Amino acid sequence: MSDFRSRSKPPRAGASRIGTATAALDAALGGASADPIRRAMWLDALDRRLVPLLPPTLAPHARLANVDGSRLVFLVDSPIWHARLRLSAEVLLDAARSIGLDVSDIVIRTTTRPLRPEVDAGRARPKPPSAVAREAVAAALASLQSPDGDDSGAR
Repeated sequence: MSDFRSRSKPPRAGASRIGTATAALDAALGGASADPIRRAMWLDALDRRLVPLLPPTLAPHARLANVDGSRLVFLVDSPIWHARLRLSAEVLLDAARSIGLDVSDIVIRTTTRPLRPEVDAGRARPKPPSAVAREAVAAALASLQSPDGDDSGAR
């Protein structure tokens, strides 16, 4: 019998999924759909530069949504933040101009959706316990309730 060797290699012990994610991003940026993806990445980077310039109480409630010609379009999550962002318009316009954008106005839109879902995901309600977890807790409680301390009464 001949010596058979597989041409596929098992994953390295320290290998991570970062390489796969990078390959997927490279593939997405290389095709015809690259322009919208690149624009979204550019807008996100611009958001990360402009929003920290806002007052600390306002920053979590505002997000750069678009650069539409000579206008910066921001989203806020309530009307009160709309008014407060309007007061910070000149700071944002000056900062945008300082990094090379030719902007002269800010448009502010109010939304009811979360501005940064990944941040809000940490505040989501926890999932209910599984059936196995409920049974384990019930068994533990039953063992605590028996007078001799064993779990002979629990199933």
